[in-house]
Amino acid sequence: MSQQRPPKSRPGSNPGSNGDKPHGGGRHAPPRDGKSPPVGTKRGFEGPKLSLAGGRPAKPERPTDRPPLREAHGGRGARAPAVPNGAVWLYGSHAVAAALGNPARRLRRLVITEEARAGLLAERPLPWPIQPEISAREKIDQLLGARPGSGIVHQGVALLTDQLVAPPLLDALKRPGPILVLDQISDPRNIGALMRTAQAFGAAMVIAQERNAPEETGALAKVASGALEVIPLLRIVNIARALIVLKSSDVWVVGLDGASSTRLNGAAFAGRRVALVLGNEGEGMRRLTRETCDEIAALAMPGGMESLNVSAAGAVALYELTRMS
Repeated sequence: MSQQRPPKSRPGSNPGSNGDKPHGGGRHAPPRDGKSPPVGTKRGFEGPKLSLAGGRPAKPERPTDRPPLREAHGGRGARAPAVPNGAVWLYGSHAVAAALGNPARRLRRLVITEEARAGLLAERPLPWPIQPEISAREKIDQLLGARPGSGIVHQGVALLTDQLVAPPLLDALKRPGPILVLDQISDPRNIGALMRTAQAFGAAMVIAQERNAPEETGALAKVASGALEVIPLLRIVNIARALIVLKSSDVWVVGLDGASSTRLNGAAFAGRRVALVLGNEGEGMRRLTRETCDEIAALAMPGGMESLNVSAAGAVALYELTRMS
């Protein structure tokens, strides 16, 4: 496959930062004058338009994702009750209320304390699609494997549901808005925060690498605060190949790297559809991911900070892309 890229010129002089470290060079260097090719410029992409399946049947949770051990009847080694394959416990009033309103969800159990019932009713009025089980908070702790230090704050509400199946990539592309691509970002709380940001700025989808990204978890859904029910989360085997599919669908792919001399400028992308690629906070984007981007840009950081948390960097970048629209 051959691709024609914008001609190169002298780099700019105002670097920004998004907290990601550079990782290798790239054949597709950024347009060094900080501008994208004019709208209407045709790509030289001559290969076939590839397609990728988006979601796959949910897999059993990995051992590291299982609830922690807890004591039972005075002895050690008892686990929280097993979760069926392909299912997940969601918890927290926002995440559960959003899931109750999602017709794509297959619901299994809704367990709630009497005190939390009024709060859930305020967010999701009756009728609910499933009959609730009124229970003590300690019972919900046991179901979720919650204990001091586990990080599980359920607010007296827990919902056992099948994991969502994402649409194929080409189907998800029919949704309007920018696209967020996560390369080796594995913390479920960071992914949840980025999904919440993606919803706030009207993104079409979030793409993560299947091997490194966690499956749907209660922690991810709680931080996403309902966005998991609205924004598709596609777990893709090969990120670089997914970027090629995006480019063949006339999406301009921009990788974020704080070492770039080109600042991300939303006005330069007027009339274009953009996919933002974020790498992890340690190594940044992988070499092949970086080389597949159309250009590399940094966030404007006039305050002199060297880096931002990846979820904060994603929020700033999406705001910059959408502020001119």
